[in-house]
Amino acid sequence: MNARLNAFENPVLGKVFKHLIAANKSLADTGLPHTTQELVKIRASQINSCGFCTDMHTKDALAAGETQQRLNLVAAWREATVFTDAERAALELAEEGTRIADAAGGVSEDVWANAAKHYDENQLGALVSLIALINAFNRGNVIIQQPAGDYQPGMFG
Repeated sequence: MNARLNAFENPVLGKVFKHLIAANKSLADTGLPHTTQELVKIRASQINSCGFCTDMHTKDALAAGETQQRLNLVAAWREATVFTDAERAALELAEEGTRIADAAGGVSEDVWANAAKHYDENQLGALVSLIALINAFNRGNVIIQQPAGDYQPGMFG
């Protein structure tokens, strides 16, 4: 299977993806734990059926020391006992932020308040940015049918 467009060779798509990658890198020093960032990326990617991003972020999380058990349970985080309350709040925010069209009012006040109990304003800003960025990556990759399975951790620098 080949992608409809090569995201690295297409001058427009390549330029946009480079900006998204740069924006994502700016979240590294926000105080939002790296583990939480990967869990959020995985959950949004699962919801959006983005195989490429799901493959990438599960492999990146494993390479960073995440356990296979926790990765296996991301899609069922509500029933799983392996996530902290803060991680659960981030996953809930990621779900509502990703399924924004499914909720009449977008992200609910309860979900926001729960996230705000666990994260400071900088971390909340990072979560909002992260959710928006991964959704942009997911949509781009789904539209161009970017194949999944060949990603190796660190292959994009």
